Amino acid sequence: MTRHGSEDLAAAPGAAPTIALIAGEASGDLLGAGLIAALRQRFPQARFVGIGGPQMVAAGLEAWYPAEKLSVMGLVEVLRHVPELLRIRGDMRQRLLALRPDVFIGIDAPDFNLRLERQLKAAGIRTVHYVSPSVWAWKEKRAQKMGRSADLVLCLFPMEPPIYARYGVNARFVGHPLADRFPLLAERGPARATLGLSADAPVLALLPGSRLGEIRRLGADFLLAARRCQQAIPGLQVVAPMATPACRAALEQIADGLGLDLKTSLHLIDGQAHAALLAADLVLVASGTAALETMLAKRPMVVAYKVAPLTYRIVTWFKLMRTTRYSLPNVLAGRDLVPEILQDACTPQALADALLALYADSAGRVALVAEFERLHRQLIGDADHGAAAAVAGLIGGNAG
Repeated sequence: MTRHGSEDLAAAPGAAPTIALIAGEASGDLLGAGLIAALRQRFPQARFVGIGGPQMVAAGLEAWYPAEKLSVMGLVEVLRHVPELLRIRGDMRQRLLALRPDVFIGIDAPDFNLRLERQLKAAGIRTVHYVSPSVWAWKEKRAQKMGRSADLVLCLFPMEPPIYARYGVNARFVGHPLADRFPLLAERGPARATLGLSADAPVLALLPGSRLGEIRRLGADFLLAARRCQQAIPGLQVVAPMATPACRAALEQIADGLGLDLKTSLHLIDGQAHAALLAADLVLVASGTAALETMLAKRPMVVAYKVAPLTYRIVTWFKLMRTTRYSLPNVLAGRDLVPEILQDACTPQALADALLALYADSAGRVALVAEFERLHRQLIGDADHGAAAAVAGLIGGNAG
């Protein structure tokens, strides 16, 4: 890749800071864009470089690679992309060591970012890891290793800094940006009007994931479960927001293979996941950030997930997971708040049965919404500015 002449020059003392960031998927792109905007308020002339998606670019990032290059998940799935990922990381290391930014911020993507952070930190560059890896889910001593990579860990969940403190790692809870973007009380009417849905008939939202691999593993189960629910609930409207055109095309292909006519059975929309959640009475969602968003929207949900069979066997055989709960609502609550249907148990019938049981339990849904609101309040904290303040503390100088 062609280098820009200025990127080989280290920032001069007292000059506007150069801040490097790397984000690897849509959620990281959102976090990075908010952080760039907040840092821009403190350092108006700052230069932002690295890897990011369209939102970070719109916020002012000089992107050396697009974030989609890093958006790979699962132990087996990553193997096919290892050569390219190693090449990109090697190139980024060389560029950043030459540039010597005032701070490097790795946003999530721990498999890519942590090794790079460790190398940059060893070379005297200040490093931040934004979004703690799930130390509550994996072997806790991963928290100790984080200190070798990051001068500072920015955490989105309040239970994380105490874990790091046990290993002497500097970690700060900054709140979750999504908690700032969802209202505590959200009406369905405006969202349904926006999406062209009936105000009176019930709505089921399907969120089978934002990656093609997720769509391919969960798409058929979600579509068939939705059809069973439509057969059981008169007038049920089904809406499915697709993260990308490629995800939409993949789901349409799956529907064709099942003999389903999406035009008559489902409102397939581009983006607008936020509106789809707010419009819904029930949500069937892939485990991950979307489950957290569903909780923040205060919508009753069933959480499903599948990974590649070999990935699942490796994790199970070697007991790599220390938690029995996988979805963020259940982890935050510390109990089985929402149904989790995983791997081989994840079938259309099981998903439909869980959704229909939830729909029939009106008192349970009311209690669930109240618990979601309590958890939402715990996560509110103006995360963009909290994270920017922590980063500015490392940069020093003219931080506001």
